[in-house]
Amino acid sequence: MNMPAFQLVMYATILLILWFGGGFIRAGGMKVGMLTGFLSYVLQILNSLMMISNVFLMLSRSMTSAGRILEVMDEAPGIADGDWDGEVERGAVEFDHVSFKYKETAKEFALSDICLNILPGQTLGVIGGTGSAKSSLVQLIPRLYDVTDGSLKIDGRDVREYAVSKLRDAVGMVLQKNTLFSGTIRENLRWGSESAADEELDWACRIACADEFVAKLPAGYETELGQGGVNVSGGQKQRLCIARALLKRPKVLIFDDSTSAVDTATEARIRRRLAEELPGVTKIVITQRVSAIEGADRIVVLENGRIRAAGTHAELLERDPVYRDICRLQRRGAAS
Repeated sequence: MNMPAFQLVMYATILLILWFGGGFIRAGGMKVGMLTGFLSYVLQILNSLMMISNVFLMLSRSMTSAGRILEVMDEAPGIADGDWDGEVERGAVEFDHVSFKYKETAKEFALSDICLNILPGQTLGVIGGTGSAKSSLVQLIPRLYDVTDGSLKIDGRDVREYAVSKLRDAVGMVLQKNTLFSGTIRENLRWGSESAADEELDWACRIACADEFVAKLPAGYETELGQGGVNVSGGQKQRLCIARALLKRPKVLIFDDSTSAVDTATEARIRRRLAEELPGVTKIVITQRVSAIEGADRIVVLENGRIRAAGTHAELLERDPVYRDICRLQRRGAAS
C-alpha cells in the first residue's frame, strides 16, 4: 500500500508543479530553466522519501520473517532420543498390534492393528492399492513418525528406546523419488558413507546394476550430475540411490517402490544380487509389481491400512482373491 500511495503523491506533485509553473512561465514570472531545476529538486526529495519508506517496509517484513524462523528453530522435536545407547545388531523387526494416525485429533487411523514379525535376513513384500498406507508402514521403522498404539521393535527393543541417529544409521531407505544433488556421482554416492573407497563404490553399484551405465560415462564416478539428477534417466537415478543406501551397510533395507522406473530384467538382477551379497540384511519391498516380490519369504497385502492377507506367493494365490486378481491382471497386461 505504501508504494502506490507514494507514487500517487509523486506524480500528483509533478502535475501540479507543471500546471502552476506553466502558468507562471506564460505570465512571465518564471523561466523554463527555473521550473526544470525546481522540478528536479522536488523529484530528488520525493525519491529519498520513497527509499526511506522502502527501508521501513522491508524492516517490518524482515522482523515478521525472523519471528517465523525463530518459531521454527525454537520448536521442540516431536521425536526424541531414547535412553539406550546401543546399536541395531541383527535387524529383526516386529510390529506388535501397531496402529498409527498422523494427527492425534484425526478420526481415523492410517494403520490399524498391524502384527508382523520379520526375522533377520528375511525379505518381506508389501503390496496393496493406492492409499492402503504401504509407505506409512515403513516410515515407522526409522521413526519418521512414532506409532500411536502398540509397539514397534527392532531386535526385541522398542524403536523409541534407541538414539534416533543410531536407529536411522541402521535403516537404509530408498524411495520412489529419491534426490540426487549437484556434484559428481562419487559425491552423491558418498552421502551413504563419506569414507567409502572406490572398491566399495564398485561393490554397491554392481549390486544396484548402476555399474552398467556408470562405466560407459567418459568421466565415470567424476561425471557431474545436475540438480536433482536431471542428466540421468529415472531408472538410472533409482539405481544410484539404491547404491547409495547400500553403502550405509544397513541392517534393515527398505525399498519403497524404488525400482518402478527400472525394467523387469534389471529389477530381477538387482533382487538376485541383493540376495547373494546381503543374505543377513532384512529387506522390506513395497511395490506394485507382483514379479518383484513373488520370491519373498513373506508377502503382505494391505487394504485400507489393515493386513488383508499374508503368506508366500503360492499361499496367497490359493486363498486371497485380491492378490490373485492383481497377479492375473498384471500377467494379462504383460502378455498383451
